[in-house]
Amino acid sequence: MGEVIYNLAFDFGASSGRMILSKYQDGKIELEELHRFANDPVRVGKNFYWDTFRLYHELKTGLKKAAAKKIPIQSLAIDTWGVDYGLIDKDGNLIGNPVNYRDDRTIGVIEEVGKIVPLKDIYATTGIQFMNFNTLFQIYADKQMRPDIYDKAVRLLFMPELFGYFLTGKMYNEYTMASTGQLLDAKTRDWDYELIEKVGLKKELFGELTKPGTVIGDLCPEVIEETGLSGVKVIAVGSHDTASAVAGTPFEEKNAAFLSCGTWSLFGMEIDEPILTEESFEYNYTNEGGVEGKIRYLKNINGLWIMQNLRKNWCEFEGDVSFPDIIKASREAKRQDFMIDPNDPRFTAPYNMMKEVIAYCKEHGQGTPEGLGEIAMAIYNGLTNEYGATIRGLEVLTGETIPCINMVGGGIQDQLLCELTAKATGKKVVAGPIEGSVLGNVVMQLKAMGAIDSLEEGRKIVKASFAQQVHIPA
Repeated sequence: MGEVIYNLAFDFGASSGRMILSKYQDGKIELEELHRFANDPVRVGKNFYWDTFRLYHELKTGLKKAAAKKIPIQSLAIDTWGVDYGLIDKDGNLIGNPVNYRDDRTIGVIEEVGKIVPLKDIYATTGIQFMNFNTLFQIYADKQMRPDIYDKAVRLLFMPELFGYFLTGKMYNEYTMASTGQLLDAKTRDWDYELIEKVGLKKELFGELTKPGTVIGDLCPEVIEETGLSGVKVIAVGSHDTASAVAGTPFEEKNAAFLSCGTWSLFGMEIDEPILTEESFEYNYTNEGGVEGKIRYLKNINGLWIMQNLRKNWCEFEGDVSFPDIIKASREAKRQDFMIDPNDPRFTAPYNMMKEVIAYCKEHGQGTPEGLGEIAMAIYNGLTNEYGATIRGLEVLTGETIPCINMVGGGIQDQLLCELTAKATGKKVVAGPIEGSVLGNVVMQLKAMGAIDSLEEGRKIVKASFAQQVHIPA
C-alpha cells in the first residue's frame, strides 16, 4: 500500500456548506463528509445578507471535527459561490456585512454603468455575461448606497479569500474567483484597471492575483489553539466552486460540455482562449477563469434554487414533501407541458416560489398548473429547455460539435432531470461524480502539495475513483 494523503475541502454552496475529508492512496480518492451545515441568508430591513460569521463558525467546527480524527492532514482549501465579497479597512477588520448577490440593490445598475462605459466595450475586455449581481455592479452600488463603508475600505476579498484571511491572517485574490466579477481583462488574465478607473472605483481594493494551486500559508496560532488542528497548509485552489467543479470533471470526450448542476446551473465548455466577439456578447455567454490557464466558456442559468424553494413552500403550506416525492409527482403529472423561463427575474428571490411559478404559467397563456407534479414539471421543462438553447449556442459560438455533456453536482441525483436534459439537448449525458466541486478542490491541493503532477492526472484519478451513469436521448 502506498502513502496516504489527507486533505480537507470546504465547499460552500449558496444554500448549504460542508467539509469533506479526502483520503488519497494508490491512485484512488475516497471522500468522507465530516461536517454539513445550512447556509441561510438573512434579511435585515430591505437588504439580503450572508450570515458570514456563522459560516466561519461552521468552518471552525469542521476543523475541530477533523482534529478529532487524529490523522496527519496536509492541507485544506475553500471554494464558494462567486461574485460576493467583504471589504477590509486599514486595520484589517471586515467592515459591513457581505451582501447576498440576490439582494436587489443592483437593479438598474447595469444601465447606469453602461452610460459611463458602453456595455459592448466592457464585454470586449472582460468577456463576462451581464448579470446585475456581478461584482462590478455590486461595488458600484456600494459606492453609492454604503459610502461610509466603501470609503473606509482598502481591500476587497471574495468570500473564499475572506474565510482564508480569517484562518491565516493573509490577504489574497484568487484568479478564478476574481474572474466571476466582470473586473478582469480576459486576455491578460489580470485586473482591468482601465475599466476600474473609468467606473470610478478604487484600484487599491484589488490585490495581486494568485493562481490556483498556490500555498497561502499556515493556520493562525489562534485558530490552531481553538480547533486543535495544526500542521495544515491553506491552499488557494479554483476558489470559485464552478472552477473546482470543472477541474474535477473527468471529461468523456474531446469538446465535451460540462453542466455543473446545483443551486445554479453552469453550462459550458473548457477552452484555451476567451471568445470576445460581438456575437458572443449578443448571446451573453461568459468567459470565466479556469485552473491551469483554461477559460470556462459558459452561461449562468438559474438552477435548482427554484426547485429547492418550491419544496420549501410546499412544506410550509401543503405538508412535508421530499425531492423523491417531487420527482414521482412530476412523472405522474397529468399535464407535462408547463414551462417557465428560469432566468426571469421573478424567480431570483421571491417570497413564494410556488405562487410565482403558477402565476408565470397563467400569465403566459399556459393555463394553471395543478398539484405538485405540474408545478414541478414547469420548472424541469424550463431548465432543460434552457439547457437545449445553451448547447446550441455553444456549438455556434465555438464552431465545435459537442458530442456529450458531463453533468456533475448534486443535481445528478435527480434521474428525471438527467433524462430530460438528454432529451432536450439531444446529447448523451454522462452523470457523475456528484462531488465535482470537492474533487476539483482536492485535485488542486494534491497538485500544490506535489502528490500529483497535473490536472489531467487528477481527472484520471477522479474517473477511476467514482462511478458515472450514462443517459441516452430518448
